[in-house]
Amino acid sequence: MLFADVLASLPLIDHLSALELLDGETLVARIENKPGQAGSVRVYHALYQEFGAINAVAAAKGLRLYAEHSSDAQAFPGKHPNIDRLIALAENGKPLAVKLINAKV
Repeated sequence: MLFADVLASLPLIDHLSALELLDGETLVARIENKPGQAGSVRVYHALYQEFGAINAVAAAKGLRLYAEHSSDAQAFPGKHPNIDRLIALAENGKPLAVKLINAKV
């Protein structure tokens, strides 16, 4: 299955302006719901809904969800930072908390 097909099956994120990943109180990343990042927000949001955090199991599933982009990220480290993060989490297993940033109404 291609990433575009996977994306179509994930919950909508219209209510979010961003998603933050935290290691304790430390902000690790902020992924904005905007072109070029919205797909990642959708993947991370779906993982958060299923697992409650981004842990090693969630990261492994996320790599499957990113489909063809995961192999590209493995071949070219740094090209896909949101996938690189999942690769690292799948290997070291230290979970990240998720903070949802609601869109302003």
